[in-house]
Amino acid sequence: MGYVGLPLAVEFAKKYSVVGFDINLSRISELKNSVDRTNEVEQLVLNNVLASSNAVTGLHFTSKLEDIKDSNIFIVTVPTPINNFKAPDLSPLLAASKMIATVLKRDDIVIYESTVYPGCTEDDCVPVLEKHSGLKFNKDFFCGYSPERINPGDKINTLVKIKKVTSGSTPEIANVVNDLYASIITAGTYKASSLKVAEASKAIENAQRDVNISFVNELALIFDRIGIDTTEVIEAAGTKWNFLKFKPGLVGGHCIGVDPYYLAHKAESLGYYPQVILSGRRVNDNMGMFVANKVIKLMIQKNHKIQGAKALILGITFKEDCPDIRNSRVIDIYSELKQFGLNVDVYDPHANHPEVAEEYGINLIGEINQKYDSIILAVSHKEFLQLNFDEFKNNAVTPGNTYVGLMWSSPYNFIYRANAVIEGVNASTTLSPAVKTQLLGEAKFIRAFCHFYLVNFFGDVPLICVIYLI
Repeated sequence: MGYVGLPLAVEFAKKYSVVGFDINLSRISELKNSVDRTNEVEQLVLNNVLASSNAVTGLHFTSKLEDIKDSNIFIVTVPTPINNFKAPDLSPLLAASKMIATVLKRDDIVIYESTVYPGCTEDDCVPVLEKHSGLKFNKDFFCGYSPERINPGDKINTLVKIKKVTSGSTPEIANVVNDLYASIITAGTYKASSLKVAEASKAIENAQRDVNISFVNELALIFDRIGIDTTEVIEAAGTKWNFLKFKPGLVGGHCIGVDPYYLAHKAESLGYYPQVILSGRRVNDNMGMFVANKVIKLMIQKNHKIQGAKALILGITFKEDCPDIRNSRVIDIYSELKQFGLNVDVYDPHANHPEVAEEYGINLIGEINQKYDSIILAVSHKEFLQLNFDEFKNNAVTPGNTYVGLMWSSPYNFIYRANAVIEGVNASTTLSPAVKTQLLGEAKFIRAFCHFYLVNFFGDVPLICVIYLI
């Protein structure tokens, strides 16, 4: 029930009875309360699809294996990362296959959406399904493959608006899988001729983008030595209709920075060593080091002492306006600067602090309130457009700074809402005393916490305990 599985479950739940399964107990608990930490599905949408126990359609979340045993279609959306040696790590995929096999029945269909190399479904997953179910592939059970195309954080190109590639292990099953997805995908579907073709189509989608970005990244390395601005060059070249205006930068995330290694792994297993794909990966993997070294050179030019200098990195997620930190290459900049002896702070308004600490060992700062020798804008979150960098650089942040204004107005917006809840609960004649006590306690805590936050930042502030209508 992550970035791929949850939106898919929600859309299917509008037409079918769906069980959303995840081994993460806290994740399931949050989803049952209509809270999605990935910000892919809005709370109101989750509320609308949550099913009662007798609902013909709707969504039921669980972490219990027995709750999925009555299903006849299983859709697998687990991550497919790489290991420290940049080789495919199929352990989540094979573990999910083994688990499903224990509840697999005759005529069931297992559909994989996780990105893999061509042949993975039949060569790696099917043997696990057969071994642990005792059933025979394409006789007792069947498989499908429909690669995910979710773009995390994108509220325009959503699941139903992106054409879906589908496939099945037999022609009949291919039709079943295609019809299933066609029932929810308004953009339409494309039925591939085989599982391998569908698997390969996803692998090359991301490999192609990776190679294109690596080309402009290499141009950035060249133009830096020449002393010209890469963006200006791209804008000039982009005046021709058939020029592709890719931009240089860090390449991370769960797809583009990972999938090319899956395709390369398959090629190498067949005796072919891919040149272009892996050269592109090498260029993109080294961009974090290039950025960090460029920062150090600029600091030296400005006569900054490097050892003990303070650096601020803005953003840790792998892309803008999204909380996803998987395979973020910002860590490369951070690690390189630390090796030079800098004290590095990282600020990100979208990232989950405990997740970042667990994944990368970095404790994010909660606010920007000191002077830095260098500031690296690593991720273009919309919040960072409001920052006045000169003020932060010179330790001269003023009350008129837009970011400071948000630090003031946002807590008071929450205080207003808390006061509205308190007045509404007190005026209610239908709520039980127990429910009233609970809601009042929660609202007063939020109000007090926001006041505490404001006092810590601004000192004496107005204490607002009623609703003011102006």
